[in-house]
Amino acid sequence: MKILVVDDEKVIVKGIKFNLENEGYEVDVAYDGAEAVEKAKQTEYNLVILDVMMPKMDGLEACMHIRQFSNVPVIFLSAKTDDMDKLMGFENGADDYVTKPFNILELKARVRALLRRSQAGKNEREESRVTIGEITIDANERNTYKNGRVIDLTAREFDIVELMMHNPGRVYSRENLLNLIWGSDYTGDIRTVDVHMRRLREKLEDNPAQPEYVLTKWGVGYYFKA
Repeated sequence: MKILVVDDEKVIVKGIKFNLENEGYEVDVAYDGAEAVEKAKQTEYNLVILDVMMPKMDGLEACMHIRQFSNVPVIFLSAKTDDMDKLMGFENGADDYVTKPFNILELKARVRALLRRSQAGKNEREESRVTIGEITIDANERNTYKNGRVIDLTAREFDIVELMMHNPGRVYSRENLLNLIWGSDYTGDIRTVDVHMRRLREKLEDNPAQPEYVLTKWGVGYYFKA
């Protein structure tokens, strides 16, 4: 885990760096907001600890700049204890707010807690996304992309693609798909599966007549490229 510590008081930076490195974190430092923004652009950090009152660019402005290109968790450090100051910090993109003087044990606990939440959220987001070739689905957003461009699928079409992309190479018969997607009580025509597959090919394939993703195993069923 890589953490950026930003404060114009070098003694504070040194103390935080020492304690976090003892916890096993890799720590980078900066001494003003402008330097912090540049470092955050160049390096992917897991967490930023950012003082509010600094020269050149204060922490509030620095956080706003960082938020333009990164969702890295940010903990503000500040001698300002008023509720309005804390609210301003959160409105400018902070995830947590620690007032000075602070207990280093409390700060380390806040760091651990925020990193756990951030990692859990990252894992959940990653698990919701599946990419095969040029096609990506996001189960949370229920969006489908090809080369980053959104593909407009109906709810039923998305359900089919989601099922098949989570199980690439697995062949589904028409009956399988009807039971899994439409439900066991569906009484319509089994050929509706073929219609949906044709529409998916029209939307996902460069050449629907020679599909690369939505494939057929003749006499058995459909599968997605493994």
